[in-house]
Amino acid sequence: MPRRLIKRYLPDHATLKEHKSLRVFGQLILEPNLWHLNKRSVSGAFSVGLFCAFIPVPFQMLLAAGGALLFRVNLPVSVALVWITNPITMPPIFYFAYVTGAWVLGLTPESIEFALNWHWLKTTLLQIWQPFLLGCLILGSLSAIAGNLASRLLWRFMVVKNWRKRQLARRMRTP
Repeated sequence: MPRRLIKRYLPDHATLKEHKSLRVFGQLILEPNLWHLNKRSVSGAFSVGLFCAFIPVPFQMLLAAGGALLFRVNLPVSVALVWITNPITMPPIFYFAYVTGAWVLGLTPESIEFALNWHWLKTTLLQIWQPFLLGCLILGSLSAIAGNLASRLLWRFMVVKNWRKRQLARRMRTP
């Protein structure tokens, strides 16, 4: 994992203690696993962040931060992964969630244009909310599991690669 690159941008404990908006969390925000980059913390952050990315509400980052605090996983990674669903990717991802939910419920998906405005919410969302939310739940759960497994496999791959690299370097040094 690119630990050094990520660590370079993470704030230190002194900065966190003094930050005005984080004082609300008290000592909870200083939990070591929220900021450390280890296999458990990062893979859990993938699960939390990817699941929250599929929750169709504003302020997904707050949900991801709350999930990171609750499960004691890496906070910055959890919050960053929520941005998989951004204003550009949201319509196709949420349409796919709707189609998935309709397929599971045995409904025929309608051709829908997603729009983030009050009129669309009052009319179209009221008609499709069941397959849409079911699809979001299914895709969020599957992406959380897949992200967790993929991050663990990548972590393991990098550890083995670095171990073999050090082993080879030791062999080259000794005559």
